[in-house]
Amino acid sequence: MSNRLLAIAPHPDDETLGCGGMLLKARERGAQIGWLIVTEMDKKAGYSSEAIARRGAQIEEVTAHYHFDLVRRSGLPAAQLDSVPRSDIVESISRTVAEFEPDTLLLPYPGDAHSDHRIVFEAAQACAKWFRHGSVRRVLCYEAPSETGFGLDPTDSGFHPNWYEDIATYLHGKLAALALFTDEIGKFPFPRSSETVEALARLRGSEAGYDAAEAFMLLRERRD
Repeated sequence: MSNRLLAIAPHPDDETLGCGGMLLKARERGAQIGWLIVTEMDKKAGYSSEAIARRGAQIEEVTAHYHFDLVRRSGLPAAQLDSVPRSDIVESISRTVAEFEPDTLLLPYPGDAHSDHRIVFEAAQACAKWFRHGSVRRVLCYEAPSETGFGLDPTDSGFHPNWYEDIATYLHGKLAALALFTDEIGKFPFPRSSETVEALARLRGSEAGYDAAEAFMLLRERRD
């Protein structure tokens, strides 16, 4: 089990959709967990003051739910990362990795439909180089309902998990965290619904012999 995990989320809720169960499990077992939120709502993009304040309150509630040891917000514009210099995104992520010194990075899948997910992955992978951040021993990609599997790039080979984390004991806590994002969840069959998230967890569990699981793609691991 990892000792320090950093979930890098393009948007608040990606960490819960993709690896909320793993984070809760790791926390209960004594690991330190961190959360880096790369983008934020911005009035210039049309978000109201009320929506921005509501999102801030949700982040505080989610932080308390997981008992994160570290939370950082890059403050970059949501759905506009393609307009931000890539070096700025890399630097923002690198600062948090250097501060928290995680042994495990949890990243979005680069084939996701939302371009922010791809850009965050591409920027974050620079932090996996051992000579830049020697603390990083493992890099995992998580899947996010409503984004993973919704891309239409015919050259993408798809999300093929090779790591399954048993989260049967933590599924209820994952769903409770999801419920805090009131602006992001919807009624089934909407992909970001409690029914869909639970169904995916049950499906992934059936693939690995668990009552419920989260699936990941292990991209790199260094072992002594």
